[in-house]
Amino acid sequence: MSIALGFLAAAIWLVLLLFRGGFWLARERDDRDAPPEPARWPSVVAVVPARNEADVIGRSIGSLLAQDYPGPFRVVLVDDGSTDGTAAAATAAALAATGRAALEVLPGAPLPRGWTGKLWALEQGVRHATAGDRPDFVLLTDADIGHEPGNLRALVARAEAGRFSLVSLMAELSCATAAERFLIPAFVFFFAMLYPFSWVADPRRRTAAGAGGCMLVRREALERAGGIAAIRTAIIDDCALARRLKAQGPIWLGLTRRARSLRPYGGIGEIGRMVSRSAYAQLGYSPLLLAGTVAGMVVTYLLPPALALFGTGIAGAAGLAAWAMMALAFQPMLRFYRASPLWGAALPVIGAAYTLFTLQSAVQVWRGRGGMWKGRAQAMAGDA
Repeated sequence: MSIALGFLAAAIWLVLLLFRGGFWLARERDDRDAPPEPARWPSVVAVVPARNEADVIGRSIGSLLAQDYPGPFRVVLVDDGSTDGTAAAATAAALAATGRAALEVLPGAPLPRGWTGKLWALEQGVRHATAGDRPDFVLLTDADIGHEPGNLRALVARAEAGRFSLVSLMAELSCATAAERFLIPAFVFFFAMLYPFSWVADPRRRTAAGAGGCMLVRREALERAGGIAAIRTAIIDDCALARRLKAQGPIWLGLTRRARSLRPYGGIGEIGRMVSRSAYAQLGYSPLLLAGTVAGMVVTYLLPPALALFGTGIAGAAGLAAWAMMALAFQPMLRFYRASPLWGAALPVIGAAYTLFTLQSAVQVWRGRGGMWKGRAQAMAGDA
């Protein structure tokens, strides 16, 4: 029995390495194969939903207003009922900015039934931003993301060269503390395993995903896809929007250092809460899928080291081989995040932590506290 389990674990990792779109290689990056610049720079409006983001909004808005973009560009901030002076901090950043872009601050309307908070803010911002000048592109970006001056220019050049409906960047997340080094590279690694970036860009495959912190959307494609209203109940809104946009044309997703998270994640508990907000939603709120996921995580991540450490003969060798493949697969992402390669050997423990976060997510939903964000429990919005 132990030999069969060892071969199963090794086979799982062999398949992941060879037949999962090369997800682990981290090849899709916006600093590789730079596309040519367009002959005409299209118009862009950035829409930033913000709720109690005073600690970071000045740096975020300042980075947007400092974009080195040759075409028409403006920024719309939707203040989603903030009580901490978010709008004032954004306005102060705009007054201090030296770029050519202008900032509009739009007070958010009360949240209606059947919408998640962020998507309602985006809906208001997009509706306002596209009501007059009808921009060619809409940049959907979070209030805690900072952009290097050339980011928008590179995004638009890629979108125009590939005629993409969506170009999305996985913003570089904070990876400074021990807890962040333990969990953050794996967060992106697991995301890429679920949604191999090469498959996302392949029009022949149905796989679609986006990273909500930085999504450049072609306006016409967004309108054909039904707009933000089409995904108004989604918790994993970036992937939901990407699915609808891929039906309108090709999309692209990659890693970047041009967009970075401005907010540190703190300890393991805080990161766990971030993961738990959406983990059970990823499983469609299905107890059966939850049980299957937990079983799969145990076999994929915990079984190899158990066999390697406590098994004998062929079973132990197979477990060790699976563990080695697991550690190897993690290396490119660890390099991207400048983390020690030794974290590769710890991936079983990291996988166990994410399994617990997924279980926690389910418990929160069952208690009516699922999808908690900025004081709102949103995970059951789809039932409204």
